[in-house]
Amino acid sequence: MTLVIKAREDAVDDSTLKPAAKAINDGGVVVFPTETVYGIGADAFNPRAVRRIFEIKKRPADNPLIVHIAKLEDLEELVKTIPHEARKLIDAFWPGPLTLILPKKDTVPDEVTAGLPTVAVRMPAHRVALKLIELSGTPIAAPSANPAGKPSGTEGRHVIEDFYGKVDVIIDGGRTSLGLESTVLDLTGEKPRIVRPGFITKEDIESVLGKELETYVPKKNEKPISPGMKYRHYAPDAEMFVITGDEREKLEKMKNAAERMLKDGKRVGLILFRDDIPAELAHLDRVENCVMKICSSDERLAASKLFLTLREFDERNVDIILAEEKEEKGLWLAIMNRVRKAAGGKVL
Repeated sequence: MTLVIKAREDAVDDSTLKPAAKAINDGGVVVFPTETVYGIGADAFNPRAVRRIFEIKKRPADNPLIVHIAKLEDLEELVKTIPHEARKLIDAFWPGPLTLILPKKDTVPDEVTAGLPTVAVRMPAHRVALKLIELSGTPIAAPSANPAGKPSGTEGRHVIEDFYGKVDVIIDGGRTSLGLESTVLDLTGEKPRIVRPGFITKEDIESVLGKELETYVPKKNEKPISPGMKYRHYAPDAEMFVITGDEREKLEKMKNAAERMLKDGKRVGLILFRDDIPAELAHLDRVENCVMKICSSDERLAASKLFLTLREFDERNVDIILAEEKEEKGLWLAIMNRVRKAAGGKVL
């Protein structure tokens, strides 16, 4: 039986979260909210508990986890050194949605790092997550709370649907505020490099470090050094395509493709990163089998809505999703990274 606990950021208390902390200490698995997405976590120093995460999620064993901490002393337990650049970024962005990859200590189990000599660590900016880690007295290894490859959980009801009966405790903290996973930055090479874009943008990091970052491009058959790199991620049940081109081309392609698919009897979902339905697509909004979602032209709002939209398409039994492309600057880089991963690289 899974224990479900209601815990909101504006009313965090020790007694509410103690059963979840006890579950972590007893080798259990706990789903908990962060500011980005929900995590499914276990004691980072308990290999058997960490293996349960992989089993529950059906996650490939070569896909490393992120370790969540509540204080800087926790970081010292996990990594061999904290370079000057890491300290500058910690001062600027922690607690927050930035994960740092650093050389790990031998005490960190291989199950957490997929056998790599590095470990990914972050300090979440969420009072419930921080209190859970503090009460547990141990760093918590946690990937996003979703079945492997599916959209990340950003609402309590979603993680309850996915994991009730499979984990020991679910902490329902409502909707997460950001809705998109953390930026992952590798600090183990000659130059800092972004291996997964997120809410902390390339420009944000460069302004703190005073240098240009590299963007990591994995080589074929190379072992992933961060979550979200190798496999199809964030994917809904429906087949999904990214619509590319300039504004006129995108709308024309989306209209023609949607009309063709609707004629073939498909239920079609459209993702538009704008504030209103364009005139070219207005007629489709009146078609019963066309589900149109306006995800906003504002990058922060669009990010918070993306996984919710993909989940809604699953709930409404959409067969095919068409998502418009946006120029990959600022936070749009992270949003389009998730959209392309969800589509498995398929474009129109």
